[in-house]
This record gives sequence, structure tokens and C-alpha cells, in this order.
Amino acid sequence: MYLDLAFSARRPPTMVIMEVPSIDAVSLRGLLEGEDPGCLVLDCRSFFSFNSSHISGSTNVRFSTIVRRRARGGLGVGHIVPNEDTRNRLLSGEYRSVVFLDDRSLDFGQVKKDGTLMLAVTALCRDPCGASVFFLKGGFDTFSSEYPEMCTKPSAPQGLSLPLSARPDSADSPGSSFMPVEILPFLYLGSAYHASRKDMLDMLGITALINVSANCPNHFEESFQYKSIPVEDNHKADISSWFNEAIEFIDSIHSIRK
Repeated sequence: MYLDLAFSARRPPTMVIMEVPSIDAVSLRGLLEGEDPGCLVLDCRSFFSFNSSHISGSTNVRFSTIVRRRARGGLGVGHIVPNEDTRNRLLSGEYRSVVFLDDRSLDFGQVKKDGTLMLAVTALCRDPCGASVFFLKGGFDTFSSEYPEMCTKPSAPQGLSLPLSARPDSADSPGSSFMPVEILPFLYLGSAYHASRKDMLDMLGITALINVSANCPNHFEESFQYKSIPVEDNHKADISSWFNEAIEFIDSIHSIRK
């Protein structure tokens, strides 16, 4: 798989000091329950926190390590709102307000300068959409304690042999993360363990997989589109001969999602 990881010696961008007004849980509830709803909630907590419970209709914002590195050159709205329909509604002015939240920060001054929320706010302000931008005072913890009925608590997927938080014990991916790594908003890098967890793939919105293995089966051919590239796991394997084929498959899937 070809990854464009070339980093140039760009001049670091000038830090822009911005003021983002805070709103409390009561005000956010009013925005969400108004007669003319036009509020987009961007939840900047971790993937696991968001999937444990979140405000109904909110969007999870998360950046991989690679995306964070590229943030030196500036992120765009596509990184913080990967869903095309939601992004188009935002850019077309359908959302009159955007509310960012984290776990529990009481004011915008407490937000980490290199954290997800700050990067997301900076990206949105760089690509203005006409919406008013707010920060939720007290974060999700405060809102969920005051309005639990407006927050989701998905039931655990059925038929799991291991919880989502469990680390793989198999030797096929020693030292690997228990979640796939998000390389781009539509592209993840995972292991054989990840490919065997349909609940995990569904939760991430995966629709297709490239199986770069000579012996790992395509576990869920009735649910996902597969591309098999039988590469032997040794230093003599010529993976470059498969690059174009892999790129064409990725592009074909990405064009469908667009």
C-alpha cells in the first residue's frame, strides 16, 4: 500500500490566538431542541469514550498520529468532519452553530494547545462556514449528568469473544495497537486481529479491506469488499509490484464513498 509520508521543511505556521465563547449545558439543549435545529456538535473525546456514550447526533473528531504531524501544515474541514453529507451541510450554511466539547474542561483556556479540540477549532476557523462556534462548558461529563436522556448508550455488540478494549494475544501482531491506526479520514491500517473483528470494523465504518497476506482468510466476504494481495511475510517479498493494484482498489472504494 502506498503512503505519502513525505514531510517537507515547512515554516511553522503562526499561532493564532482565538476567542471561542462558552455555552452551558442548558444553552446547548436549547440549540438542539429548537424549532429550527441547526446545531452541529463535534465531540473531541477519544474513540472509546465517544462510543461508550455521546450526545445523540454528535460527530466524533479524532486525529491519527500521522494526521497530527501533518497538522503543522494545517488541517481542513475534511479532517474534522469526514462524513461528506454532514460536511456539505456545514459548508452550505445549514448549521447555524457548531459546538465543540471534550471530557470536562470548564473553559476554552483549559484546552490543550496541541489537543484534538484545539486543532479542530483552528481548522474550522481557517475554513469559515458562517456558523457561530462555541465551546461546551464542563464538556460531556456535565451535559450527560444533567441531560442523560439526550445521550446514547449503545448496547454491547452481540456474540463477541473479546471486548473491544481487549488487546490481542495472538502472535500475528506483536506490539500492535488494539485499534486500527487511522492514516487518512477514509483509510485505516490494521492487523489480522483487527480484520477478524467484525464488530470493530462495523464501528469504524469499514466497507472494504485489502488482505496483504498469503494465509489470512477473508472472514466476512458477505459483508465487506475484499482485495487479496498474497505477499509472503519476509524481507525478500517484492511488495512494490502490488502498489498500483492496491492504489486502484483504494481509489475505486473512495470514489464510491464520495
